[in-house]
Amino acid sequence: MKKVYKRITVKSLQEMKDSGDKISMLTSYDYTTAGIVDKSGIDVILVGDSASNIMAGHETTLPITLDQMIYHASSVIRAVKRALVVVDLPFGTYQSDSQAALESAIRIMKESGSHAVKLEGGKQIKDSIKRIINAGIPVMGHLGLTPQSIYKFGTYTVRAKEEEEANQLLTDAKYLEKIGCFAIVLEKVPSSLAEKVAKEINIPIIGIGAGNKVDGQVLVLHDLIGMTKEFNPRFLRRYMNLHDDMVDAISNFSKDIKKGSFPNKNEQY
Repeated sequence: MKKVYKRITVKSLQEMKDSGDKISMLTSYDYTTAGIVDKSGIDVILVGDSASNIMAGHETTLPITLDQMIYHASSVIRAVKRALVVVDLPFGTYQSDSQAALESAIRIMKESGSHAVKLEGGKQIKDSIKRIINAGIPVMGHLGLTPQSIYKFGTYTVRAKEEEEANQLLTDAKYLEKIGCFAIVLEKVPSSLAEKVAKEINIPIIGIGAGNKVDGQVLVLHDLIGMTKEFNPRFLRRYMNLHDDMVDAISNFSKDIKKGSFPNKNEQY
């Protein structure tokens, strides 16, 4: 019988992996949508650095600051009653200095009240991950396509298609498990590789563009509900077309104002 959780913790996710129950994960960046997502039964809410794209309109995730991530995370956490809230450490806050990484993670946890942090990369950031975990802060890893390294990759294409990179990814995943990460996001890698990682790694593997043989899936909320239109990767399934619905609604509102039918007598004091 599938266990029902009143509150999701890192322990809950491990139990779900062990029992074969899939994990659902979705981004949120503000109080209102986070409340809706939480009520919908999502297991993990990611306050992603994708806020840089979705909320601020930047081309990449690199510009968003630690202060801005804390602002978004604080807004989300106030709405959440059930889900585990994980926050991305933004670019420049952990890559080269493990002490800075720890200080960044502590600020996120103390100032936002969130439950865990996520870092992109494998062995090259081991000191930062170890230091954060040793401080008692849960860490989610992120391998494959790591958007903070987009200028290094030069493209958003599928990662680890070649044997050497695939072997390195598996090695990194095993290492992240060994040093104490509670879960790993695999982004845009071949489904056969993702399946192999999920079988050989004991912690939960959550995919985005990594096939359906992993332990869970994550998408960006605004993509899922169709607020975005230009982003159309193969892995994205849109469950709504909110962009067009909003355009229609706002257009009708404007038309009603101009022709004098809003507000009507029942909408006045």
